Order: sequence, then C-alpha cells, then structure tokens
Amino acid sequence: MTAPLDGVTVLDLTHVLAGPFASLTLRDLGARVIKVERPGTGDDTRTFPPFKDGESAYFAAINHGKKSIALDLKADGDRAIFEALLSRADIVLENYRPGVMEKLGYGWEALHARYPALIYGAVSGFGHTGPDAERPAYDMVVQARGGVMSITGEKDREPVRVGASIGDIVAGMFLVQGVLAALLDREKTGLGRKVDVAMLDSQLAILEHAVAITTVTGTPPAPAGARHPSITPFETFHAADGLFVIAAGNDALFA
Repeated sequence: MTAPLDGVTVLDLTHVLAGPFASLTLRDLGARVIKVERPGTGDDTRTFPPFKDGESAYFAAINHGKKSIALDLKADGDRAIFEALLSRADIVLENYRPGVMEKLGYGWEALHARYPALIYGAVSGFGHTGPDAERPAYDMVVQARGGVMSITGEKDREPVRVGASIGDIVAGMFLVQGVLAALLDREKTGLGRKVDVAMLDSQLAILEHAVAITTVTGTPPAPAGARHPSITPFETFHAADGLFVIAAGNDALFA
C-alpha cells in the first residue's frame, strides 16, 4: 500500500513537542522528514528521561523514522547546505518564537519569494500576530490561559493540568491539518501557503462544552472530576473491587 505522502519532503526545524509531533504525523503518512538540529546539543528532548542505552526514549517516541542533520543557520557553510535542502523541499516547519526565522533570513516572505511552491508551517504559543506574539509558551501555559485547566480536576479543588501534553499535541494536530490543506491547495494553484498555528487558539478550539455552557448560561463550568458536564451516566463509579466507567450518550445505550 502506497503511503499518501510518499515523495513529499519536509524540512523540520522544530524542537520539543508541538512541531515534532506534527512532523512525526507527516512521517507516519509517508513523508520524508529531515530534522534540522543545533550542532552539539540537538533537540532539547535528547536530554529528557527516561533513557535506554544512553539515549532518550522520549526523543525516540516523538522523532522515530526521521532523518537528522546538525546545522548552524548562522554559519555560511551550513546555510548553503540548508538552502540546497530548501530547493528540494515541499514543506518547512518551525516552532521558534515569531521573528527568529526573519532574523535568519528564512521567514515566510523571503522563502515564498525564492521558493513559491514551498509550504511554510509554524506553531508557536500565541501565533505570529497579536499582542502576545513574542511571548514564549509551554504546554502548561496554554492549558492554563486557554481555560482547559479550569475545567480539569475534582470539584472544589485546584485546577490541574491534563495528564497528556494536549497544549502541544493539539497544536501539532492542527498544524498537520493546515499543512495537508496547503498541499491540496498547491495542486490547484502551484503555490505554497503559510500555516500559522497558535497553541492558545488550539486549546480554545477544543473547549466545545465549556464554550457552549458559558455562552448560554453566563456561568463557566467548574471541575467535576471524571463526570461529563451534560450527559449522565458518564463518569467513574466505585465498585467493591475497584473503579469502573459507564459512558451512555443516549437513553437507548443506557437501556
């Protein structure tokens, strides 16, 4: 079976999780991903535990299947190599703070002028426009500011971070959607697009019940443990030998 993105080349300048999760998904769909890392240190997650045989299992989980090259984009020789790769790439991904790529000479405007078919995908905490564009962000920051933490946890207790890094992962998923749409659009126009994804926006986009409830009632929902805010039975129950879940979305399923 042919992978749908077979023949597509991705230059991946991303690091840590949101961007690498996006490039991992593209790799799983068949794209050739070339990860561009800092000389000497590489991606930050190479130092994240747990380790096996001296290598980070966390890094491997997010970057398996990719190729890697160490380039200093401020050094002329390395820039020449990077630009040779750009000339053959379909997609470039980055998750620097806005403005960093422009300082290097590889922002969207510069790249689009030189490589008009190249698709430019960016993920950052607050997007490339707006009052907080230049602020850094990690997963927990956008979970908190986006409101996800305000509905996560147990009743009458402090908000908690979702156990999975959904601030990063959801943004990575939206980046993949945007890049795939840009690939489809390029088939019609021959031109690449810029895809600008904000982690904060991505958190707001998944608050379907919280937004609906607050809009209608004027009162935002509070943490309710495992219980669904508007469907019952839809929660965790205690039994003599442990916990179990019932999730019945309608009367027929309950019956």
